[in-house]
Amino acid sequence: MIEHSLKDSVLPALGSPLAKRRRAWREFKDRCAKYGVAVGGMAVIFAIVLIFFYLLSVVIPLFHGAQMDVEAAYEVEANSSSYLTLNEYNDVALSLNMQGQVRFFAAQDGHTLLEPQLPLPSDVDISSFSKGAPSTGVFAYGFVDGRALVFKQAYKISYPEDKRLITPRIDYPLDQDLLVVDADGAALQLLSVQSNEEQTTLAAVTADHRLVINSIVREQDFMDEDLFTIEQTSSSVALSALTQVTHVQMDIDQRELYLVDNTGMIAYYDISDVAAPRLVQHVKAVPAGVAITTVEFLTGGISILVGRSDGQIDQWFPVRDQDNNYTLHKVRSFHEQYAEIVAIAPEYSRKGFVALDADGLVGIYHTTAERTLLVEPLVVDDAVMALSPRANGLLSVTRSGQAKLLTIDNEHPEVSWHSLWEEVWYESRDKPEHIWQSSSASNDFEPKFSLTPLTFGTIKAAFYAMAVAVPLGIFGAIYTAYFMSASMRKVVKPTIEIMEALPTVILGFLAGLWLAPIVEGNLPGVFSILIMLPVMTVLTAYLWSRIPSRLRNQIPDGWEAAILVPVVIMVGVVSMMMSPTLELWLFDGNMPQWLNEVGIDFDQRNSLVVGLVMGFAVIPTIFSITEDAIFGVPKHLTIGSLALGATPWQTLTRVVLLTASPGIFSAVMIGLGRAVGETMIVLMATGNTPIMDFNIFEGFRALSANIAVEMPEAEVASSHYRVLFLAALVLFMVTFIFNTVAEVIRQRLRNKYSSL
Repeated sequence: MIEHSLKDSVLPALGSPLAKRRRAWREFKDRCAKYGVAVGGMAVIFAIVLIFFYLLSVVIPLFHGAQMDVEAAYEVEANSSSYLTLNEYNDVALSLNMQGQVRFFAAQDGHTLLEPQLPLPSDVDISSFSKGAPSTGVFAYGFVDGRALVFKQAYKISYPEDKRLITPRIDYPLDQDLLVVDADGAALQLLSVQSNEEQTTLAAVTADHRLVINSIVREQDFMDEDLFTIEQTSSSVALSALTQVTHVQMDIDQRELYLVDNTGMIAYYDISDVAAPRLVQHVKAVPAGVAITTVEFLTGGISILVGRSDGQIDQWFPVRDQDNNYTLHKVRSFHEQYAEIVAIAPEYSRKGFVALDADGLVGIYHTTAERTLLVEPLVVDDAVMALSPRANGLLSVTRSGQAKLLTIDNEHPEVSWHSLWEEVWYESRDKPEHIWQSSSASNDFEPKFSLTPLTFGTIKAAFYAMAVAVPLGIFGAIYTAYFMSASMRKVVKPTIEIMEALPTVILGFLAGLWLAPIVEGNLPGVFSILIMLPVMTVLTAYLWSRIPSRLRNQIPDGWEAAILVPVVIMVGVVSMMMSPTLELWLFDGNMPQWLNEVGIDFDQRNSLVVGLVMGFAVIPTIFSITEDAIFGVPKHLTIGSLALGATPWQTLTRVVLLTASPGIFSAVMIGLGRAVGETMIVLMATGNTPIMDFNIFEGFRALSANIAVEMPEAEVASSHYRVLFLAALVLFMVTFIFNTVAEVIRQRLRNKYSSL
């Protein structure tokens, strides 16, 4: 009675206003919590979607094709141009013809800016013309008496009244004197010239079917800048192997020379020693019935582009064989044009080019990406064309005098599915390969944007980390949750979980500067630990089962694992102490050197170090989730199984693990996501070598580490910048797919074993 009276005095009646207000307040809080959780979840999903579309918006421009728009169209003097150039601002052009006339004019309307008079001899006719590499601006006229004039275009830029003023001029690298190319005085029918500050070389095919080469080297006096010496070297070779030579091309480094005849044969000469040119190879470059119509060097002077009468364009470059000999190989072809290729204009700083055919179609291509970006009509008459140094402008002039200035939008030609994921045959390589090399000190560098070695490195890092973390984390969690005593669990579980608080940058620092040298210096001891620790653990367990029961009973249930602590310490100490002796007995005192000698490359910062340290970092995640999942299995399932006569081990394997399997699977997948996305440990402990080798003794470069290393130095909106965002998008999608698949499998496991 007293108890009921107290309740009546304290608790309001169910139908009282106070009770109704309390119920309403609880319902309000429940609704707030419900909608708050829903809004929070939707906000997370919305943020993830925003991240995805932001990454996608940065990446999509990589795969846009090229676009050309006509900026100006006008008429110039008919038949006035045999060769054109266009400056980097697309506003000044240079026209040269076979009569020796040179004219600078405005590219927008064609009005003349300057008509310099070249010091041409009045009594000798011009027999040939040559242009050097586009980046040098060098030209040469050859004459019927065996002499030649070398000159180059130059521009002076000034800013009077804050407006850009471009003043064109003609310079003479060898002064204005004519250079004697052929001492015999034969007409120079074909000519090729290259010139830099130190050397000028001319190669010519004469009327009497000889190849003559003349090189002038200028050596500056280090003591006096005004003093210099000139050394001239010449040679002559009879062209017995070729019929009628149609093209002569010399590389920008003045070391290689290519001659093409009317039968489609290419003669490849090594002219690094001008006094003794050497024929390296004589190769048939086109099938029967097809002629070579134009030959141009790709920027850098390694590859030659061969335009054919059937519209195909082939890329050739020298490839080194096992005996260190170079031979010419056709690497790739472009088939999108079908009329005779009449002109090829290579880009100045990229491995792309523009091709014009006899039908007036112009095509924009990139060699490394094997990508055709644009093919569309340009002219209706024979024409010459010029590509600007920035590859964003194109000037064409037809034989009838119709001129067009076009703007080109072609920002990222070097990126394609092929260049990102497939093997690419890069210049100076002996076979197609997966390579990541995003930058170089050279302006004519061939960027290598293969994501395959980076993705491989990410998978390799995750594999070795999970190989360490999964067994230790799961087995440790099983023992802690099911077999370990409660008092010991209270110490072990927080200790392992607090490992997750260690900053990964500290772990990476220790891995690269402390652990890696220890592993290298004690490699036999490390492998002894990995081999002997499982053996000694099983042996200790066997011996424990054989000692008298009264001794075993002195150890409380759940504390048996403490016996392994001194065993683990002993195995580690003994293995490291025996490491020098083992290394001397088995590996001649140096195991890393022995591995290199047997063909297994060894790097100090390698996958073994990364696996140990990343495994250490991932273990707390897998352990904590797995331990919670196993410990959370309802006790009545365990008690019921034991009551029916099952042993603790049978109960664990057939009841507990099956019930906890969704949580265990989630632990593994979350640990895998952590390993895939890890940055600092991989960055500091691998050497960051983007190679594709599953060798545990070699390093790698992962996607995340590559982004961290190169993003600060990438030019905003450049191809390199966008490819790094593509790598981030790949990581994002892989993580999203893993998590989605993991959640689907977890739900199926949960539904399957929920009836237990």
